[in-house]
Amino acid sequence: MISVRSSCWPVFVSSFLGVAVLALSSATVFSNTWYVATNGLDTNTGSSNSPFATISHAQTAAASGDTVYLRGGTYFLNNSNITATNSPRAIVNNITKNGISYLAYPDELPVFNFTSVQPTNLRVTAFHVTARSCVFYGFDVVGVQVTIPTNHTQSECFWVDGGNNNRFEKLRMHDGMANGWYLTKGASNLVLNCDAFNNKGLDSGSIGNTDGFGCHPSAGGRSNLIYGCRAWFNSDDGYDCINAFETVRFDHCWSFYNGYWTNFSSTGGDGNGFKAGGYGVSGSPVPSPVPRHLVQFGLAVQNKANGFYSNHHMNGSDWFCNTGFSNSVNFNMLCNTNNTSTSGDVPGFAHVMKNNLGYRARSSEVSNLGPATTNNTTFNYFTLPVTVNAADFASLDLSMLTAPRQADGSLPYVNFARLANGSDCINAGTNIGFEFYGAAPDLGAFEFGPTNGPTLAIANTGTNLILTASGWANRTNYLLSSTNLLLPVSQWTRMGTNKSDLAGNAVFTNAVAADVANNYYLIGLP
Repeated sequence: MISVRSSCWPVFVSSFLGVAVLALSSATVFSNTWYVATNGLDTNTGSSNSPFATISHAQTAAASGDTVYLRGGTYFLNNSNITATNSPRAIVNNITKNGISYLAYPDELPVFNFTSVQPTNLRVTAFHVTARSCVFYGFDVVGVQVTIPTNHTQSECFWVDGGNNNRFEKLRMHDGMANGWYLTKGASNLVLNCDAFNNKGLDSGSIGNTDGFGCHPSAGGRSNLIYGCRAWFNSDDGYDCINAFETVRFDHCWSFYNGYWTNFSSTGGDGNGFKAGGYGVSGSPVPSPVPRHLVQFGLAVQNKANGFYSNHHMNGSDWFCNTGFSNSVNFNMLCNTNNTSTSGDVPGFAHVMKNNLGYRARSSEVSNLGPATTNNTTFNYFTLPVTVNAADFASLDLSMLTAPRQADGSLPYVNFARLANGSDCINAGTNIGFEFYGAAPDLGAFEFGPTNGPTLAIANTGTNLILTASGWANRTNYLLSSTNLLLPVSQWTRMGTNKSDLAGNAVFTNAVAADVANNYYLIGLP
């Protein structure tokens, strides 16, 4: 996986070969499709012309393998939509059935508005997920309330509480008082290309608990991944994994303006971009061994406190290819030895930091980092003979950070914080296993290199289709295929992966199915 523009170029291919072949398996698996719409009724049948009104009722009707399509429009929910009370929480959508996909209908945007869900003295959870192998795709969750004042409390748009192998994709959680996405128990969950913004607690009791993304797995909650997400204007932190008993991975994510109201006055929350680790300083339980967290290809911009923060962690973590800009401290590597008080705080130890880049910190570029004898910090902007200034960047226009996402949901391709031609940060990094363009990796979250699409050549050889992509030297390319051009790219089938040679050529040979009239192909960068 590489840190350049993620794009695909479609190729239409007709694949009639004159021979029809039909393969039948010994067992046939049937699945159903259900519909939810703003004008639906839960007494309806759930068909496209007789949709349900609520996700909860659709779950009652559906079974593993089924798809629930959510039609566009705004769904206004209230206390009558609460389906479960699990003190101290009131739960609206209690997702307990495995293997169901809840998908926005193609080219439509469903918006679930929870502003009027206000139970007395209960936390509000919009989606409580204990099921496994479910998909949540393409909709907004807005206005989730906090209804317990003056206490240490919070609410959640999504709370994963034991669910495994679920995918949360192209979701937007915003303009409420709740955490965007929050996990306390569960393994192998993927949060992909989601945004959490303008989420602020009600008062001092909840402002400091309202993060964009919180991943706090209990023991056994391994392999949770947050990828391609953005978090901004959340009252506490953008990304937080305090008290995590297993490794958490934040990958290719952006975090900016956290800890601020939209007028940039302080919320009173912590305001970190990426808070990776820690167990508090009041004697909370600590796992053995203490996990190492992974933050890579992250962008942290103008957060109130730290861009990248180790948060009194009792171990080092891995920090690769990150860019910090205009945070109070761009990289704060503070560790702790006993988790009982700040008296145990020590300069960060056992960290591995490679290819990181920072600029224009308001207080300090790097703080609380122990000596080189206790950390591996070669090949960073603060250990290399490079000079970082505004001329190193193609743009520092902050308005680019909230640009619309690409059609497939991936982060927008913008020039903000990308290196400018001639920067001494280009080729200044070290090879740590990620692909790169040029003589060596660059510093920071974005690799300097070509951004144009490849030149494509298509040929048929017998029953094989030969696709050649030219123009991306030393890059991994992937080939996707689908018979339905309307399907989201995430649901296309990956047919192959290939690495282009130094001349920039990658060749895919793909057998054309004789029984498929038309296929669509995508070639792109992972």
